[in-house]
Amino acid sequence: MAITLEQVNTAPRDQALQLLDGLYEHSPWVAEKALDARPFRSLAHLKHAMAQVLRQAGRDAQVKLIKAHPELAGKAMVSKTLTAESTHEQGKAGLADCTPEEFATLQQLNTDYNAKFGFPFILAVRGPRGTGLSRQQIIDTFARRLQNHPDFELQENLRNIHRVVELRLNDKFAATPSLGNDVWDWHEAMSQYSDPGYLEKGQLTVTYLTDAHRACAAYISATMRDCGFDEVNIDAVGNVVGVYRAGTVRPEPVEGPASTSSARTVQAKTLLTGSHYDTVRNGGKYDGRLGIFAPMACVRELHRQGKRLPFNIEVVGFAEEEGQRYKATFLGSGALTGDFKPEWLEQKDADGITMREAMLKAGLKPEEIAKIKRNAADYVGFVEVHIEQGPVLNELDLPLGIVTSINGNVRYLCEITGMASHAGTTPMNRRRDAAAAAAELLLYVERRAAQDGDSVGTVGMLQVPNGSINVVPGRCLFSLDLRAPVDAQRDALVADVLAELNTICERRGVHYTTELTERAAAAPSAPAWQQRWERAVDSLGVPLHAMPSGAGHDAMKLHKVMPQAMLFVRGQNSGISHNPLESSTSDDIQLAIQAFTHLLTHLAP
Repeated sequence: MAITLEQVNTAPRDQALQLLDGLYEHSPWVAEKALDARPFRSLAHLKHAMAQVLRQAGRDAQVKLIKAHPELAGKAMVSKTLTAESTHEQGKAGLADCTPEEFATLQQLNTDYNAKFGFPFILAVRGPRGTGLSRQQIIDTFARRLQNHPDFELQENLRNIHRVVELRLNDKFAATPSLGNDVWDWHEAMSQYSDPGYLEKGQLTVTYLTDAHRACAAYISATMRDCGFDEVNIDAVGNVVGVYRAGTVRPEPVEGPASTSSARTVQAKTLLTGSHYDTVRNGGKYDGRLGIFAPMACVRELHRQGKRLPFNIEVVGFAEEEGQRYKATFLGSGALTGDFKPEWLEQKDADGITMREAMLKAGLKPEEIAKIKRNAADYVGFVEVHIEQGPVLNELDLPLGIVTSINGNVRYLCEITGMASHAGTTPMNRRRDAAAAAAELLLYVERRAAQDGDSVGTVGMLQVPNGSINVVPGRCLFSLDLRAPVDAQRDALVADVLAELNTICERRGVHYTTELTERAAAAPSAPAWQQRWERAVDSLGVPLHAMPSGAGHDAMKLHKVMPQAMLFVRGQNSGISHNPLESSTSDDIQLAIQAFTHLLTHLAP
C-alpha cells in the first residue's frame, strides 16, 4: 500500500523511519537524518533533503555507503543475498539472464573497477525512464566510467545512488511521472529521424531542411494536433507553430450611462514559448527539443481538462539554431524578430546547395519569410525550457535552475606569425615560436576568465599549418571564444585578452592578426519573468538556484523584442550536451512541466 507525505511528516520519528526503510543499502542513517527537515513540502523536497544529507556526510561516510552496495551481476546476485530492492532492480535490467559472455565481461569490469577505485561500481540500472537499461547499455556505461578520475567517479556513484533512491521513493509513494514519461517518449520517438551517414551509425544528426529535419517537423505537427492545439502550421522558414487559443475574453468598459453601455472584447495577448529541433552532428536528444515538448504537454493537459486561459499559448519548434548546414544561424527565431537577411538565401552548404534551393525543395516559400515577423505588442513575453547543457545542477543535486542571463559572447579567429626554423639548431633564446606564443595566451585566457567567477574563455581551435616534428612553428592559427553574463564584463575580458596577446607577441618578436567573427549581446532575464519561474520552482518544494547560461539560445533573439526568461532542467552524465550521452530523467522533466503549468496558471497578462 502506498504511503503519503502526510504520514511521513506526522508519524513519530521511528515510525516515519520505518516508512522509509529500504531506500539506502544497509544504511538507514541517511533517511533518519533527512527527517530533521520535516515537514516536507513535496516528494521532490524529500528527495533533495536526502541528497543533502549524503552531500554533507563527508567522504568516509560516502565511501562506506557506496561499499554497502552490491556489485552488478556479482556474487550477491548469484548467491541470492541481494536486498529485495536490488534483486528487483537488477532483475528488471535482465542481469539475472546474462549470457556467459556478458557475465564474464561484467565480472572483469567489476574486478578492474574495484582495483582502480576501491569501491564498487554503482549504476541506476532502471535508467532515466525507470523502465530499465539494456545489458549492453550497462556494460558500455561501465566501461566508459572506468576511465574517470577517482574523485569524479565517487561523486558519479553518489548521483546514481540518488537516482536509485528516487525510483524507490516513487515506488513507495506510488508516484508516477506520467507527463515526464510521455515527454521522454516523444524525444525517443523523434530521435529515429537522422541524416544519412549518421542514421546508419545510430547517431542523431538533424540539419536544416534535410529529409530527417522535415520528418521531425511532421512529427511535431502531428503531436501538436494530438495535444489539442487549435492551429498548427509550418511557416516560411520551417518553424512548426502551434497555437492554443485563449478562452474567456475580458470586456472592455465603454464610456456612457450604464443602461446604454455595451462591451467590446479585447484581443487576447499571447505567451510565446518553444525552442529548436535541429541538432549538432552526432548530438543529443534533448537540446532544444525539451523546450518544445514540455509546453506541448502543458497544452495537452489544459485541453484534456477543457480549460482555456485568458491568453493564447504559442509554441514554436524553431527550425534552425545550431548553424550546422549554413553559416547563418538562429534562422527560426531570427525570422520571428525580423532578423532574417535575404542574402542568406544564397549561402551554400557543403554540397553546393543554396538555402533558397533547400527551402523550395522542402515546399517553403522564401519570399514570405518577411511576413512571419511577429508584432511584439501582441505578446506578453517569451519563456524557454532547456536542458542545462552543463554540470552545475547535476553536481548540486538540483533538478531545476532559473536562468539570470544568457551570456554575451565575442569570437575571433587569430593568427600568430613567427619564424619557422630548425628544431635542433635554433637555440631556445633565439626562437620566434608562434605556437608557444599562442600557448601562453591560452593559459592567460584560462586564468583571466576564472577571475570573474562566471566569465568563460575558450581556445577551441589550435593549429600549426604544415607543422613538422622537427620545425619550430612559424605560424599558429587559433580561435577565441569569450563570454560573460553582462556585456561590460565580457568587454573587459576581451580587452584584457587582446592586450595580453599584444604584450606576448611584442616580447616574443612575433606578429598577430585577429578577425572578429561574432559579437552577441548578453540577454539578461526580465526580472518579472525570472521571478515567475522562481515562484513556480518554489511551489514544487525544490530549492531555488539562479545561474547564467553559458550557451546561446533562441531566447537571445526574442530578447531583442520582448521580455524573456529561461528555466534549466538538470542533465544526466554530468550534464553533458552536444553528445549522444545527453540525457535527462522523466522525473526531472515532470518537475519542469509542473513548473511550466504553475507559470501558465498564475500568469495574468
